[in-house]
Amino acid sequence: MVDEERAGEGEGLPGRFAVDVRPVPGGDAVVLVLAGELDRDGVEPLREALEQGDGSGRIIVDCSGLGFCDSSGLNALLRARMRIVEAGGRLELSGLRQPVDRMFEITGARSVFEVYESTDEALAGRGREGGG
Repeated sequence: MVDEERAGEGEGLPGRFAVDVRPVPGGDAVVLVLAGELDRDGVEPLREALEQGDGSGRIIVDCSGLGFCDSSGLNALLRARMRIVEAGGRLELSGLRQPVDRMFEITGARSVFEVYESTDEALAGRGREGGG
């Protein structure tokens, strides 16, 4: 279920956006690992990855490798969260770091999402930092 073409496009290239879809074994969750810079050019691969994970009850977006996110990336995450929550699922964030965390804080989006320090903490259901 890993979108290898998309994931491989950005690996090792500064600024390029990559998303890797990782189903959680034995669970109804999927982890989307983001890397690089999420701007308008990365929105479509992100949307596709979010749709790929839609059948899961829970999507965790690992942002620990994300160095930048603009308003188009934020908007894509917010819209996906609304759609997923309406369908009875959850979309959560993990590993937010500067400057992405600051952008989420300034816009108020951080309070909308459940935010975890790490993906491991999210999967364990502990260490919740924000919203919901």
